Amino acid sequence: MNREERREFVREHRTAVFGYGRKHDGPAQSIVYYVMDGDDVLVSTMGARAKTKAVARLGKVSLCVLDEQWPPTYVVVYCDAQVETEPEAVIDLMLRIAAVMAGKPMPESVRPMVAEGARREGRVVLRLRPYATFHSPPKHVHQASDVSEKLLHGLGDSLPW
Repeated sequence: MNREERREFVREHRTAVFGYGRKHDGPAQSIVYYVMDGDDVLVSTMGARAKTKAVARLGKVSLCVLDEQWPPTYVVVYCDAQVETEPEAVIDLMLRIAAVMAGKPMPESVRPMVAEGARREGRVVLRLRPYATFHSPPKHVHQASDVSEKLLHGLGDSLPW
């Protein structure tokens, strides 16, 4: 994939594996829905969650953006990250994420319930600013004839966002 194809892949999808360094043990990962804000990736989460604490502590995360079709293709995105707490931005993001999940915009009538949920859960916005991507061209086996001397894997590459 070239640069624009990688960016388009991220723009066209909605789920990713969110990765971050933990204080102890190995890296942590969780599945998140996300939306784009220009080139920034926005994730909604609770302020008390480990993702938020890791962003505040490290300021670096990765996203493995998944193609939801089988066999999967993916692009890893490396990001500088920050926590944002402005209440209206938190609510707006929650409504946008709900629309992504539902496949259609949320009616304005649910805004007060979303606002109350955001307050109760202590929701925040994680703003991720991509700076690099990693892409490894997929090699898939769809049938027995795909297994041949031509089925060789290459190395992936880390490329600027």
